[in-house]
Amino acid sequence: MVILDKSQMAENIGAVARVMANFGLTDLRLVQPRDGWPQERAWAMASGADWVLDGIKVFDSVADAVADLHTVYAATARSRGTRQPVRTPRETARVLYDDRTSGLGVGLLFGGERAGLETSDIALCQGIVTIPIDPRHQSLNLAQAVAINAYEWRTLILDAPPPRFREGEPPATGETLLGMYEHLERELDAGGFFHPPEKRPSMVQNLRVMLGRAAFTDQEAATFRGVITALSKGRGRVLAKLAAQKSSPNGGGGPRSGGGG
Repeated sequence: MVILDKSQMAENIGAVARVMANFGLTDLRLVQPRDGWPQERAWAMASGADWVLDGIKVFDSVADAVADLHTVYAATARSRGTRQPVRTPRETARVLYDDRTSGLGVGLLFGGERAGLETSDIALCQGIVTIPIDPRHQSLNLAQAVAINAYEWRTLILDAPPPRFREGEPPATGETLLGMYEHLERELDAGGFFHPPEKRPSMVQNLRVMLGRAAFTDQEAATFRGVITALSKGRGRVLAKLAAQKSSPNGGGGPRSGGGG
């Protein structure tokens, strides 16, 4: 699974499709391609890898594109302070191979040619894959970056090492995790946690990365959301009680009964 975020040129999409076909990959997803989709120029650049282009799915956001996946690695040259695991393409291929063999949905996320990936989208991933290129000339085009990762994947598939199956319950999907994140963030908004407001994006990102490292299962995510709901209801009852006391004529706990005359 390859996901391209905000690709700017149809030719690059075609070049990626060609690379994917070379290494036996067929599932390509696009997020908000700049010039829309489909684009004839992509087919010209794909050199016959039509089946990859014909099967493309287009999404409105990275969150939508990874919603049904369990393990996604973001391809970027910098960790951007997210404190996520950083691996080489070879190491990443092994992680994805083991998870796919365990029946999980896996993918690689690549950013646009000019701006790369947004930090908020990297925070939706389970790790970062970085190509160890010479720091004196850190310039790879999109198709080259995909090719290096696809080569490592293909080599591993052909070697067919014994898979290291996950023990216990599988991790939750991207859709489940995003629902949990947004639930928590709504309640934190209501409680005034995100202060000052201009720091909210970075605070949200840090929370998502921190929680993401826990690798919640579906059941754990449901339990955590239950905790959030219980806490928010408790806060609501306390606030309602305080409001009632404030509006009471005697400022206390409402009218008092006579004690004996």
